[in-house]
Amino acid sequence: MEYDLNNNQEEQIQEKQAAENEEIENTGTLRLGKEKGRHNIQLITIIGEIEGHEAVSGNVKATKYEHLIPRLAEAEDNDDIEGILILLNTLGGDVEAGLAISEMIASLSKPTVSLVLGGSHSIGGPLAVSADYSFIVPTGTMIVHPVRSTGMFIGVIQSYRNMERTQDRIAKFIADHSRITKERLEELMLDSTQLVKDVGTLLEGDEAVKEGIINEVGGISQALGKLHEMIEEKQNKLLMSSKI
Repeated sequence: MEYDLNNNQEEQIQEKQAAENEEIENTGTLRLGKEKGRHNIQLITIIGEIEGHEAVSGNVKATKYEHLIPRLAEAEDNDDIEGILILLNTLGGDVEAGLAISEMIASLSKPTVSLVLGGSHSIGGPLAVSADYSFIVPTGTMIVHPVRSTGMFIGVIQSYRNMERTQDRIAKFIADHSRITKERLEELMLDSTQLVKDVGTLLEGDEAVKEGIINEVGGISQALGKLHEMIEEKQNKLLMSSKI
């Protein structure tokens, strides 16, 4: 009887591990379980290229927005999930998909913390600042630049105005969710002295914080510590309001 129980427990552990491995492989997400009084946290990774309506080539790592948006909706609706940690290492990608994910993160009622690891370039900027609080590792980088276009481009004034409006949406989102002003961000976007064959600015960890895009330089321990702190603050506020 004891042998059967041990076998069942071992099978359950293996099944749980297999399910977690599949979740990581398919969606880049993982539930950090509640142990020793710690909180239930949904881990979300945004890596490679942000894939939009068109699939990227097979040899490019990509984050699919059709995977992330349902996961974020589930995290918002699941009372067991108390906070969300977002790890970023992306070169950018589809603007509409990136803004959709950013707006989704920004509208969550659960505490959210982002951590820029290797880099969070281009449309990765809005994704990094969409969380309630943001970190970047000391060697992390962010590139801000004007909107680019791939594929067919009709050379008329309407096309230029459309790209200008898209760029304005991105700059406004970043300014609304960080401490940098829209005017300063546009200056960095249009700097012609930093990037080879391109316009824009590369910011390292400290520089991203000094410019007001990211809140703080730190790593995984600082990011998790801040998220636990924010969860506890929210729980205390709810407790106090219920007593009034």
